[in-house]
Amino acid sequence: MTRRLLQTCLAAAFFTAATAALPAYSADIVLGQVGPFTVIPVPDAPEINQGIKAYMNSANKQSLRGRSFSLFELDDRYSSDGFAEQFAKAMEKKPIALLSPIGSDALKRLLDDKLLDKADVVVMNAIPGAESFRSPGHPRLFHIRAGDKQQIEKMVNHSRTIGMTRLSVLYQDLSIGISGMAVAQEAAGRVAGLDVKGVKSGLDAAALAAAAKQVATLGGQGVLVLGAPRFMADGVAALRKAGVSQSLFVLSYVPAGLIVKLAGVEGARGVGIAQTYPNPNGRTLPVHRDFQAAMKASYPELTQYTSFHLEGYLSARTVAEALKRNTEKEPTAAGLAKTLRTMGELDFGGFRVDFSKSNVGSNFVDIGVIGSDGKLRY
Repeated sequence: MTRRLLQTCLAAAFFTAATAALPAYSADIVLGQVGPFTVIPVPDAPEINQGIKAYMNSANKQSLRGRSFSLFELDDRYSSDGFAEQFAKAMEKKPIALLSPIGSDALKRLLDDKLLDKADVVVMNAIPGAESFRSPGHPRLFHIRAGDKQQIEKMVNHSRTIGMTRLSVLYQDLSIGISGMAVAQEAAGRVAGLDVKGVKSGLDAAALAAAAKQVATLGGQGVLVLGAPRFMADGVAALRKAGVSQSLFVLSYVPAGLIVKLAGVEGARGVGIAQTYPNPNGRTLPVHRDFQAAMKASYPELTQYTSFHLEGYLSARTVAEALKRNTEKEPTAAGLAKTLRTMGELDFGGFRVDFSKSNVGSNFVDIGVIGSDGKLRY
């Protein structure tokens, strides 16, 4: 037995013994998801829900100190008022954590109304990853998704690496777009030889068409599109209609299928999409094996998985791993938050989470490209 294998076995034995010595819990551990299950034109919330359930079904085969996980879902209808209403209903169910709320308006309401100061709950992961939701954020709002800043910096640096000297930006007249444009300019300022110019646009078709034509006149060798998911997908279609054939880049919130639907396979070909998780359909990493086994057991009819499936799975698994290390007789949100910050790095086998320095646990960013068949390639 090698020293490395011996160390691994000893660590596993120690963790098993330590977990067995922890106090047993008395009832199910309740998790919740408040999200846009209707109205929003992309399947983010339902796919995240499937990923959460896949992990929970797998975890419940072996109870956590005598307890199982249970999950409830509430539809906020993609509005801030809906989120506040459903958040109040969620608290009646006494969850220890809410997983992956979606939408700038929902997250702004969460912070502006100080909902986490009034409720005993942790929020694990949040979409989108705008800096305004992270700095200063909230002590009980944790993120496993790399933020917009990291995604934009990755794409700006990539543009320069492949030889671009002029990068255009089509950005939405919304906080995610305006702040994203500022990040792109700052990132370009740290990269010698890259000029960045932007055009701001509203969401309606006429505004996008006009903005796309203006972008076409800028002469950029590539275009970064920043905004809400539908804006970015519509923006790609509008740019292609305006004759922009150069490389296009969007943030991770846009499913490749939506771009193909709106821009056609030919229009979508070559579009780069930031990825904040490893390829969910990959085969090389331990996290692929664990995630895909859980999904196959819960959803045997699915043959392809999305990053949102993996995001839900990892959100739930991160909370569960922290609860395994929690020493409270009855787990609380405050205790869970403390454990998340002090437990050190979690290595899921190709994806790592570490909250020891901040409430942002991962900076993982890759770029996937839509191929000629309309599928995302990593």
